Amino acid sequence: MPGKGSFVCGRVAFLILGIVPALLPGCSPDKPVSSSPADPVLEARQARDRMFKESPQSPLSQADRAQFQGLEYFPIAPDLRFRVKLNRHAVPERVRLGTNTGEIRDGLRYGYFEFQVEGQTCRLQAYRLEDSGDPGKPYLFIPFRDATSGKETYAAGRYIDLPENTSGIYDLDFNRAYNPSCAYDEGFSCPLPPEENRLAVPIRAGEKSYRHPLER
Repeated sequence: MPGKGSFVCGRVAFLILGIVPALLPGCSPDKPVSSSPADPVLEARQARDRMFKESPQSPLSQADRAQFQGLEYFPIAPDLRFRVKLNRHAVPERVRLGTNTGEIRDGLRYGYFEFQVEGQTCRLQAYRLEDSGDPGKPYLFIPFRDATSGKETYAAGRYIDLPENTSGIYDLDFNRAYNPSCAYDEGFSCPLPPEENRLAVPIRAGEKSYRHPLER
């Protein structure tokens, strides 16, 4: 958190025989207030918690919102942040992603990312959904499951969204992994991670399984 404004103690200087000015008891010389910017992931989590608690678009019921005290997350894991290149497919292939409600979502298999976790090379495909709802802001959609799915994290998997750019270099940060809306209300239709996006390694970063406030 940025540091708050500090109260500066007043000085009483004694210029007697060249003695170094003394300070009032309990006071110290003025020092610059040091502060470090908040981690943007933590800020995003706070915004997500506010949305769940206050927004009409919250996937929680009115009753659950009244008792909601915040989502549960893994601690920030710096080793699960990757600066990676998108390996574009020469010809993006059309795909059909199944959902928890049995519906089908159409999209493109756009490219893939490779990175290392626990000494293993991992690959995740990135998709573009054709019905993303915001054609003016294209983004890459990365649904995935890992060794924590169904244990520490939502069984059906989690998502990462990345705004598309022209450089082809992305910050793939698993601390930003989040649960789909159907983790909170099964009435939502959510794409399921395909088999090619199942990781054998655990990804202990991002959002954990949701527990009802009364279950905590």
